Amino acid sequence: MQSYLNEKVTVFHSSLYQTTSTVIETDTALFVVDPNWLPSEVERLKSYVNKRRKGKKLFLILTHSDFDHILGANAFDSAVVISTQEFQNHPNKQGIVQEIKDFDRSYYLERSYSISYPEVDIVVEENGQKLEEGDITLTFFKAPGHTYDGLITVIEPLGIMIAGDYLSDVEFPFVFDSFSSYKKTLQTFEQIVSQYNVKLLVPGHGNPASGLSSIQHRIEASKKYIQGLLNNEDLVEWLKQEYSFFEGMKEVHQQNIEKAKNEGFC
Repeated sequence: MQSYLNEKVTVFHSSLYQTTSTVIETDTALFVVDPNWLPSEVERLKSYVNKRRKGKKLFLILTHSDFDHILGANAFDSAVVISTQEFQNHPNKQGIVQEIKDFDRSYYLERSYSISYPEVDIVVEENGQKLEEGDITLTFFKAPGHTYDGLITVIEPLGIMIAGDYLSDVEFPFVFDSFSSYKKTLQTFEQIVSQYNVKLLVPGHGNPASGLSSIQHRIEASKKYIQGLLNNEDLVEWLKQEYSFFEGMKEVHQQNIEKAKNEGFC
């Protein structure tokens, strides 16, 4: 499904997990974020980009190394790839590639491009690192917590924040890295919102949030979940109200509880 947010931003939603692929268009470049899931969805995204490109530079922003967020990357083989140093140096690249192949085999899916772990051209090494392209500026922030190699991108003056698998309206925080890192990344989001004129938040799953109050609500909901879980609170009823697909994610909530115990929080 394709959602037009404005003349600069188009968000595509996969049929699977409402995973987002985003296209941001400027006067000199197109930025594609996390092209994903089904072959037909990737091909539709690629066709859209090809029609809009018209000789412009093409960049590919990969927010983290979860296989669902990179399995369409090689469809854009001419793009300049942007991600974190941790993404580039991932210790189990072949394992992630195998996850993609296993997924495709399970559903008899064929793709028009080869599957391999993406090579990063512009490596984000530190918070606040910038990329100037035409009349826009991209500012990057590392975002560990969900995975250890996450990336946040702020695009000015468009006021866009690409969050990766954070601040979703359909998923509570999935903590695969660590709770301490996740809390720090939520602090990073708060700092970004206070320092930049962020008008639009695009998460890796679910719907974009438009306007400061909606974005702040997403941050507060994630903070409430993380702190409540670490305080050993019973969050189930609140989760059912806040996240309509919670029943399908109960196992992840339980995994978060076990992880918090293993990290000594509860």
